[in-house]
Amino acid sequence: MTEPSTMKAWLYTSTTGGLEKNLTLHPSARTPAAPAPSQLLIQVLSASINPADYKVPEMPIVPRVLVSTPASPGMDFAGRVVSTGAEVSEFEAGQLVYGTTGIPTQFGSLGEYMVVGKDNVAALPEAVELDQASTVGVAAQTAYQSLVPYVSKGDRVFINGGSGGCGIFAIQFAKVVGCHVTTTCSSRNVQFCKDLGADEVIDYTAENVVGVLKGQGQVYDHVIDHIGLPENLYSESDSFLRPGKAFVQVGAVSLSIFVNRLVWPGFLGGGKRKYVIFMMKHKKEDIAQIGQWMQQGKVRAVIDSTYEFEDAVKAFEKLRTQRSKGKIIIHVSE
Repeated sequence: MTEPSTMKAWLYTSTTGGLEKNLTLHPSARTPAAPAPSQLLIQVLSASINPADYKVPEMPIVPRVLVSTPASPGMDFAGRVVSTGAEVSEFEAGQLVYGTTGIPTQFGSLGEYMVVGKDNVAALPEAVELDQASTVGVAAQTAYQSLVPYVSKGDRVFINGGSGGCGIFAIQFAKVVGCHVTTTCSSRNVQFCKDLGADEVIDYTAENVVGVLKGQGQVYDHVIDHIGLPENLYSESDSFLRPGKAFVQVGAVSLSIFVNRLVWPGFLGGGKRKYVIFMMKHKKEDIAQIGQWMQQGKVRAVIDSTYEFEDAVKAFEKLRTQRSKGKIIIHVSE
């Protein structure tokens, strides 16, 4: 495949008033430079978007420090290798791959071409759809790394927030590795979480989550919190989480949740269990394992909606409502 000189791309130079309000479709934007020795140039076929795709660029100093503009949003993708750097031997031109940039970059997955490090990419397994593979990057890796290294077959896991982007994968991964899963969600998603494999679902709109957990006793081997609410979930965790086990904070409604839980000492009413603030690391073997589970039919991405490239703004508007059930996909190239 020949390296193109221009591409179609959604670009922003400002995020004032919201990223999607500043996106402009350019039919002949500049393409990224040729890949460095350890990189691949990829033609993006499908992209899945995450809240971080607009939240990070909208932070006050990020566009100036982290991302040069004009820039294309999007981190996660599935696509076709166009060319490879001199140190890349495991991929070749024309091969289908999937992965993530991991952080927002100038050339994101809402441009037709992007450059990605070889360690952030895996070969697309046979029979796995591009749209499915495009979801693995951020949400699925987060779910995998916040769970799999901590648990063993037969463990009981509590996942706070089972119907969100990471929770959907976390429930499925926990079942694949043989865990019993309890999760929380609203009334409308109870059956949805059970269909994903959850053994027990606590409806946080109708039940006292901490009360239910305390009533069960110290039976849990691992806790993953995607929400940060109820506020006393961590401080009361020693009543339902076994000694020596970890409480992993993946997300929260506000930064203060992280801070308060981290610094408030146990003898003053803070949590008494190991508190881990999760930071995702890009691991090629994790991406590949998730793809293998998809190929085996053990894991599936739940896709809320798909949009054609011209409708990317609508996709971001849907993402920002926080009412999507599963991943939002944008088709970038044929």
